[in-house]
Amino acid sequence: MLDSRTIEIVKSTVPLLESANTALTEHFYKRMFRDNPELKDVFNLSHQASGRQPAALFSAVLAYAKNIDNPAVLSAAVERIAHKHTGFSIQPAQYDIVGHHLLETIKELAPDAATPEVIDAWAQAYGALAGIFIGREEQLYQQSEQKDGGWRGLRSFMVKEKRVESEQIVSFLLAPADGGAVADYLPGQYLNLHLSSPELEHKEYRQYSLCQAANGREYRIAVKREPGGVASNFMHDRVQVGDQLQALPPAGDFFMEVKAETPVVLISGGVGQTPMRAMLDQLLTLGHQADIHWLHACDNRAQHAFRDDMQQRRQAHANLNTHVWYRTPAENDQPAEDYHAEGLMDLSQVKDTITLDGAHYYFCGPLPFMAMIKETLSGWGIGDDRLHYEVFGPHQAL
Repeated sequence: MLDSRTIEIVKSTVPLLESANTALTEHFYKRMFRDNPELKDVFNLSHQASGRQPAALFSAVLAYAKNIDNPAVLSAAVERIAHKHTGFSIQPAQYDIVGHHLLETIKELAPDAATPEVIDAWAQAYGALAGIFIGREEQLYQQSEQKDGGWRGLRSFMVKEKRVESEQIVSFLLAPADGGAVADYLPGQYLNLHLSSPELEHKEYRQYSLCQAANGREYRIAVKREPGGVASNFMHDRVQVGDQLQALPPAGDFFMEVKAETPVVLISGGVGQTPMRAMLDQLLTLGHQADIHWLHACDNRAQHAFRDDMQQRRQAHANLNTHVWYRTPAENDQPAEDYHAEGLMDLSQVKDTITLDGAHYYFCGPLPFMAMIKETLSGWGIGDDRLHYEVFGPHQAL
């Protein structure tokens, strides 16, 4: 436990952190990659280039400094980050590297303020936080290993099927190369792939949502081709049926757990439907009795992944209701058959059908899309305890 003096010193540095903003974390990453280039094989360099990762780290550092006297406030963020870390197989020694570069960054950017007392306080604070993460991540590693069909570290999977789902999305069915069982997971969680090839400059870790219910035999993921995306383009263009991929166990703190009598509303934009599909698959597989609403938005039929499958499910299940928005329908896209409304998703159009007593709402998609969904649902008086969402990549608050 940190003593009161250490807490006081760390909190006193909050104005300094705020004035530095993301310059702090940008300097930190440049320094770390310079001295420890092997970590380029761990971090998603696309998120570095976009600025998302430095921004996410800065927000986390600032939140910790502000709440260092009440770390329980950060428990949800700690859980989310710990799951992400297991997807990169983060080990305790790497926390030492990060801690070293964080302290050196403070010294270099604020030499006058970085007195020995301040550096010592931050060293103790970082050590305490690292200990929390190391402990929680070890628990997650052990839980994954001890499940039926579970494992720890990397495991080889064979690509059994590669299926085009839309112009931008391809799904992959993966089965363990050793012929064994695979661990179950909660719908909404993701699979961690470790991509390594002479064609790739660095090893790439990527987390792809599992898009079908757990069955103990195989995993299905869906990958959207991103412009300039190193991993997504490699998956689309190079990975073929029969190839082997290395995977870490499923993880993630975003998942669905509902009672049989709970109405469920699944809301997605674009590739954000992938975790929703696993949720829907489980609900239908278990014979969920309450109403299920599937709301989806995309550009047009060419971008509408899993369209035919969803239509078949709708016809087979009387309690499944669907509503689809096409932003820019093509000339041959059929209203009422392919989509129900034109333009961006507008929940007001379906408010009367989705505002159900006790319903839980799960949503995923681009950040502006999710912010709109959350603002709309909150504005209708739906409590945060019934709103659940997933942010792809570095976590950001809505």
